[in-house]
Amino acid sequence: MSRARRIESAAVAALAPVLVLAPVWAAAMLLFTAAARPLVALVGPSLPWWGPALVWLIAGSGLFIRPAQVIMLSPALGARRPTAAERARVEPVWREVAAAAGIPAERFVLRVVDSDEINAFACGGHLLVVTTFALDELGADELAGVLAHELSHHLGLHTVALTIGHWLSLPILGLARIGFFLQNVARAATDSFVSHSAALTALGRVAAGVLTGFSWVFLAALHLSDIVANLVGHGSEFEADRRAVHLGYGRELAAALRRLIAGGGGARSIGWRARLRASHPAARTRVARIEAILRHPARG
Repeated sequence: MSRARRIESAAVAALAPVLVLAPVWAAAMLLFTAAARPLVALVGPSLPWWGPALVWLIAGSGLFIRPAQVIMLSPALGARRPTAAERARVEPVWREVAAAAGIPAERFVLRVVDSDEINAFACGGHLLVVTTFALDELGADELAGVLAHELSHHLGLHTVALTIGHWLSLPILGLARIGFFLQNVARAATDSFVSHSAALTALGRVAAGVLTGFSWVFLAALHLSDIVANLVGHGSEFEADRRAVHLGYGRELAAALRRLIAGGGGARSIGWRARLRASHPAARTRVARIEAILRHPARG
């Protein structure tokens, strides 16, 4: 398997939740533009309908520049620079993995999240984030397997669509929150100022109901996108596992997953609702697939 970046099938499938969000995002941007146009017209030329959407897309393209990812995504993820002790722990392991992949270690940025879970994730195009618990509990070999898996997400371009989806979701979430805020204002105003009038009270209740429904439409789009992302995301996990095996870290990754299982994590989802909410396949399933590839490399 090539160790360079290349578009894998999971990277293409990951565009599905973006396609779910795209029309709702466009509607949200049009609503923001409609609200802003009267204010902009007071101080200058009329605001084109496509202007804010274009600006948002251009700003989002900056998320694929490494310094912008570090500045913008790290705080959003609650990630920080590793301490001196954490660097001494993770950097030698990371350099070994990068060398195995034939890439400069400096191409990617290591960050740490304070968490009591064994976890790590890839984000943007250059961030590799690992939890403090994983650094403390995993052996060097197991940590190498985890880093090889996350690097494989980057090499397979699995994170590109995810980053785009998160950026498109921000205006949608903002509009939903504004709708709920206005709904609360409408309800409070109705109760405070027009409770003496049955007609005005009914009108206020209708306005609050419309705003609630308006907000839930945008929230429903976000939930649907998350469900689609979870459904297609399992493929990216299997592909990243497979690439980690070909990088030479299959046994190490399987050992890390067994450590996760022993701690009660990575369990199989029970029931269709749980399966829709699960962003990762069961850890035991992943271990079984990794072991199958190790036994039959040609098939893997």
